[in-house]
Amino acid sequence: MHICIREGADILPSKSKTLYNDVMHTAPMSTSPADSKNDTLKTSGVNPEKTAESIKHIAKSIREASAKMRETVRTLRESGAIDEITQAVYEATVAARDTAKELNDAAKDLKERGIIKDTAAAVEQTTMAARETAEIIRDTARQTAEAAPQTTETVKEAASKVKSKARHSGQS
Repeated sequence: MHICIREGADILPSKSKTLYNDVMHTAPMSTSPADSKNDTLKTSGVNPEKTAESIKHIAKSIREASAKMRETVRTLRESGAIDEITQAVYEATVAARDTAKELNDAAKDLKERGIIKDTAAAVEQTTMAARETAEIIRDTARQTAEAAPQTTETVKEAASKVKSKARHSGQS
């Protein structure tokens, strides 16, 4: 990430113009040993004037941002917004505390009165009764299935006798 140093620009990430690029690549690179002895800064590619200007620009941007922050905080304080948000957070915190306390008290009361224990026992008893009822229904269904063939035969015989009697009484 690089720091943008363009005049009039905010300090923002930038890939194109950077402090490194401005300072390191503005002076021509020399390959001559004589130039190296005469001007060490130019051979390394550092431009001290440009570096100083970049630092001054960064310092100016920091001062401007600090002034904006101070002004924003002063405006918030004078408008009462800070007091309002503080009061709202306090009220929400008190409400949450009171709600938690009420829930805790209610749970303790239910426990002390045995309601939770009694409810659990009632659920257990209901479950056992439901199991017993299901078993009785299964037994009844099984007995009905076993008796059905006999009942069917008995009904057929009775129907046959009724028809027979009806024929005989119709002939007389």
